[in-house]
Amino acid sequence: MDVITNLMLGFGVVLQPANLLACFIGVLVGTLIGVLPGIGPLGAIALLLPSTFYIPPESALIMLAGIYYGAMYGGSTTSILVNIPGEAASVVTCIDGHQMARQGRAGPALGIAAFGSFIGGTVTVLLLACLAPPLARFALRFGPPEYFALMVLGLTVLVYLANGPVLKALMMAAFGIVLGIIGTDVISGSSRLTFGFFELDDGIGIIPVVMGLFGISEVLLNVEKKMDRSIAAVSLKGLLPSLQDWKESIGPIFRGTFVGFFLGILPGGGSIISSFASYAMEKKISKHPEKFGHGAIAGVAGPETANNAATGGAFIPLLTIGIPNNAVMALMLGALVIHGLQPGPLIMKEQPALFWGTIASMYIGNAMLLLLNLPLIGIWIQVLRIPYTILFPFIILFCLIGVYGVNYSQLEIWIMLIFGVFGYVMRKLGYEMAPLVLALILGPMFESSLRQSLIIFDGNLMVFFTRPISATFLIVSMLLLLSNLIPWMRSRKSLLAEPE
Repeated sequence: MDVITNLMLGFGVVLQPANLLACFIGVLVGTLIGVLPGIGPLGAIALLLPSTFYIPPESALIMLAGIYYGAMYGGSTTSILVNIPGEAASVVTCIDGHQMARQGRAGPALGIAAFGSFIGGTVTVLLLACLAPPLARFALRFGPPEYFALMVLGLTVLVYLANGPVLKALMMAAFGIVLGIIGTDVISGSSRLTFGFFELDDGIGIIPVVMGLFGISEVLLNVEKKMDRSIAAVSLKGLLPSLQDWKESIGPIFRGTFVGFFLGILPGGGSIISSFASYAMEKKISKHPEKFGHGAIAGVAGPETANNAATGGAFIPLLTIGIPNNAVMALMLGALVIHGLQPGPLIMKEQPALFWGTIASMYIGNAMLLLLNLPLIGIWIQVLRIPYTILFPFIILFCLIGVYGVNYSQLEIWIMLIFGVFGYVMRKLGYEMAPLVLALILGPMFESSLRQSLIIFDGNLMVFFTRPISATFLIVSMLLLLSNLIPWMRSRKSLLAEPE
């Protein structure tokens, strides 16, 4: 009964005109971002984060969440029609989706992707509503030592699951922590690393950093690429899947829902791993695995459902314990912090309208996406024809306006440009930006939890190992870091054995 009561509260919040409009704008922009290759939900949220400062936090989080799962919908359009994934989670959809389009079945492919995403998103809302309260009650046991250990674990897991070398990810996380301590020390009141710029007394802004790292650098990277777009023809009359299509897709849709949701909860899991895992599972259990790669509709239904379900699962660690499990959730955390909110177990008690309104908005948003996407396929096809020479300058202009509009500070424009070039160079060298962003956001909380623990327990470092929860988190963190020594030791052993 509590879940039903809480969801009714959430629907009461999201059905308010302002929040309903925020949800609609979020899913529409998210779909557009998903359709346009090269931007992705991370870049879109970074670009639109400044626009949320002037609206209530409930509306802000509802809109940003809509952008996130809306981009999952939109990414399938370019994967199927153009064979270019609109965002990384739609890479798998290219395999069978574009083959269906080449066979003249683009309509059913787009239709099953939309219906599968809606079903996955709907079931995810119910799972999220059921699992979030018990996790939040468990997290109420946390004090400063537990929060410090949890943040260590969050940073460690994100570094451990980075695509590139772990050492590079550790270096970016360390640099992010240094950026996070810029500003006024909350205990001593002294300025740190401000170099005489009074604008930095409140710390380095999240907005110029993320817009530089994910907006400017993304444009710089994409102008180097040559993207040939041959758009497959699609008839709007053939968007509804046939009964045979549903028969082949219903199993993958429900399996993809649960695979996506539970992998989405895991740190670093997210939509990409979920879509790949769903595709691999469907091919493994299929009676006709030879059809995969040649236009199997199950190869579209499963991954598209899984990547949308993963977006709902990703909100559980953010809203219940205040730890983001991927870069997009890190930006969501930044948005909440900017609005003066502290994500974690208390947010359910102190901000029930925000918490349950966000969860309920996912159901409303998924319904909107289902109604929007199928009729607007023709418009998305025309959007795909926009030349990148026109699109990318507008993105840069939007970045400049967005950053300057926050504090009307020229320094923040320079910060954005510097981090844009920095992000471009680092990504060319194989460094990932997600550990830096997460460390920048968690840095102040990481430091304050550590110092509060040491003040409360008279500088006794053993407090982190004598309290069961914090000790567990720290031991897991150390095991994850030490596990990276195993491949290194094996490589050293093979090198030493070669002369013999």
